[in-house]
Amino acid sequence: MKVDPSVFETAEPEVARDRPAIFDFSSFTGLNELTVRERLSADGPNELPASKVRGVLSIALEVARQPMFILLVGAGALYLAMGKPGDALVLLGFVFVVMGITIVQERRTERALDALRDLSSPRALVVRMGRRQRIAGREVVRGDILLLNEGDRVPADAILRRCSNLSVDESFLTGESVPVRKMPSDSALQLDRPGGDELPSIFAGTLVTSGQGIAEVVATGVRTELGKIGKALQKIEPEPTPLQRETGRIVGILASLGLAACAAVAVGYGLTRGGSWQVWKDGLLAGIAMAMAILPEEFPVILTVFLAFGAWRISRSRVLTRRLPVIETLGAATVLCVDKTGTLTQNQMTLRVVATEAAAVEVDESLRSVSNGLDAVLQSAVLASKPDPFDPMERALQAARDRLLPGAKDAQRDWEMIREYPLTPELLAVSHAWRYGHESSVVIASKGAPEAIAELCRLSPDRRAHLSAQVKQLASRGLRVLGVARTELPARELPAEQAQLVQQFLGLVAFEDPLRKSVPAAVAECRAAGIRIIMITGDYPETACNIARQAGLSRPESVITGGELEGISDAELADRIRLTQVFARVVPEQKLRIVRALKANSEVVAMTGDGVNDAPALKAAHIGIAMGGRGTDVAREAASLVLLDDDFSSIVATVKLGRRIYDNIKKAISFTIAVHVPIVGLSIAPILLPGWPLLLLPVHIAFLELIIDPSCSLIFEAEEAEADIMSRRPRSAAERLFTGRTVATAVLQGLSALAVCLLIVFLARPGHGPDAARALSFAALVVSFLTIILVNRSWTRSALSMMRAPNRAMWWVLVGAAVLLGAILTVPALQRLFSFSPLHADDLAVSLAAGFLCLLWFEFLKRFRGLKASQC
Repeated sequence: MKVDPSVFETAEPEVARDRPAIFDFSSFTGLNELTVRERLSADGPNELPASKVRGVLSIALEVARQPMFILLVGAGALYLAMGKPGDALVLLGFVFVVMGITIVQERRTERALDALRDLSSPRALVVRMGRRQRIAGREVVRGDILLLNEGDRVPADAILRRCSNLSVDESFLTGESVPVRKMPSDSALQLDRPGGDELPSIFAGTLVTSGQGIAEVVATGVRTELGKIGKALQKIEPEPTPLQRETGRIVGILASLGLAACAAVAVGYGLTRGGSWQVWKDGLLAGIAMAMAILPEEFPVILTVFLAFGAWRISRSRVLTRRLPVIETLGAATVLCVDKTGTLTQNQMTLRVVATEAAAVEVDESLRSVSNGLDAVLQSAVLASKPDPFDPMERALQAARDRLLPGAKDAQRDWEMIREYPLTPELLAVSHAWRYGHESSVVIASKGAPEAIAELCRLSPDRRAHLSAQVKQLASRGLRVLGVARTELPARELPAEQAQLVQQFLGLVAFEDPLRKSVPAAVAECRAAGIRIIMITGDYPETACNIARQAGLSRPESVITGGELEGISDAELADRIRLTQVFARVVPEQKLRIVRALKANSEVVAMTGDGVNDAPALKAAHIGIAMGGRGTDVAREAASLVLLDDDFSSIVATVKLGRRIYDNIKKAISFTIAVHVPIVGLSIAPILLPGWPLLLLPVHIAFLELIIDPSCSLIFEAEEAEADIMSRRPRSAAERLFTGRTVATAVLQGLSALAVCLLIVFLARPGHGPDAARALSFAALVVSFLTIILVNRSWTRSALSMMRAPNRAMWWVLVGAAVLLGAILTVPALQRLFSFSPLHADDLAVSLAAGFLCLLWFEFLKRFRGLKASQC
């Protein structure tokens, strides 16, 4: 069965007929379904080794190995040994409740990470049984015939059998960002090493940067070059983030202190109370309670949940997070380097001017046709574009041609494109050679940067000066300008390189790309937040300045061009970049120098990019942001964030979210430190005061964990951003999470709660007995925990005003804690299990009020800070 030539095209059939057929597909039929099934069974799916999925059982086993769990189980076993099965069962019940909460949180985190792990499902276009089929990349097998086009990701290792101007980016295999040219081979059977020019081998995961090709698959899955890397990567453990390292260090220190305190409390309690067997058992319970009080096992949970759900929240702003550690960096960003086209502007090009050296016409709705050489400029510009374009300027040219040159589109159907000269960094122009029917001569149409077209046309200095003035005048209006040229020569005289062409200059086409409406407000928000915006573009300085002025960038007239970049040293660039907001006529490779210059000035840099050659700069930046709409796979893989809508305002929203996430992590950490202070104090008080009873038993701490765990990982994660979050300066990248101010504030909050609880015990113990004193102090402690939640929801707004701010998790915790506290204080069976005695209503009311009022000073402090800030 023969293959229809249109099988090569990825467009819809009616579009495909408009595109030139370059290859003869008659010799390619592809595999049949039986062979596909056999090879899929023999070789396995075409996918890389995946990390092992964590199921409920594996998460449960991880929880069971945590020190807090082991301490709870140990306390339950001790209760059984003491002949208190009821206490043991209640404590073990709490163990499974805490485990259930942890498992639910972990599963939610896993699902959030799974949703963000794969940016897109890879697809492949193959020929099977003579028909074109779009299949999942994992279903590709040895012997499949791949149809490759510009922008495609190669799904497996293969050998080219046909190609036209095919170049492939193999940077992730070779480290070389420049694409390599490929040549077909009918006889090759073995793959060459990656990275060589003029070879037929192509490799899984590489990107087709230009041209078309037909390839035969020779290796899939783990047998590919990419698969070998994947197997090696499985052995590499992910490096912990700075926050994870810091919290891990703190947790390690406190865990050691907890174990030492456990032993010290057990021994001290036994020695100070006579040393009977019952005393030693009570002392061991007190020691376990002390270890549980000191161990801040919530810290790792906070980081895992906040980063995973932070990535999910960022995705709702149309930004995908490919690497979670970048969330830590977002709040510290001091510079945003952004492309002009499509990021600050709409990337919806409209043709505005068609010009020759002698005349120009404004293209608007009233214009019905063009002539006097302007029609040749427009028609040649279309011929120098792809027949089925994706580029916005090429689409704008086709739309204008269809409206202003009736019949030109139908006439072009009889033309065949036989040669394409692609754009290169050395010559910023593209040329297409067309033949009409069987004629021996060809028409070559070129378009590109005006200076590149001038070079192809060998213009005299006078004509170049005139052209430069014309371009400058158009660019000053914010228009993007391209030159257009054309020539005709015999097909046998087509040169091998585009630079060898000698073209006839026709004129200019100029496009308008309006600024996005959201950009001025987003730029103003960044300036208020102390974040510089640097615009980088390949356009002329006049065009760049016009857009920069519209966007609201400071000092838009201060411009460094790509040519100037070539002539200045790194030290001079680092100095000049402090006052420069606009870079014009810059090629992608120069972005890396800009990033390095900013980093030399200790800036925290976010950089956007979309092309293959942007990848080094995206990797070098602290925050690499790839364009999801128009970007290449290579750029997306090099970046930490992927901007799905290519909109600058989404970047600003992401920075705001990054600041919010970091703020909320600090609030959760502060809450965790604050609540552990009174737990530690109440656990150690009976050791220091021999006449006092044990105030906190393991069962009490297990109950408190039911409040602490969801509060630190759910309530604070869901808090909205502070009102002033985008009016602060960026935090220092060297700032630590556990700053002296943060820890001091949290410790003071905890000491306030501890002081109230100790005072209640001191006043209640003489007249009410130890069980009543324990119950009253525990009630005050629980209420103080809830108060710490309320006052820490915002460090600028009052707790009362924050009650109107929505937070569903907070209400679940508040109501649940109140109901459970009421039950254990009033239900006789629960009173016995918690070693409480019945309480008088007035005593309980005083304890609850004391727990609520113990943090009133922090509300006054917020009020004082607010007044001071308003006066400044």
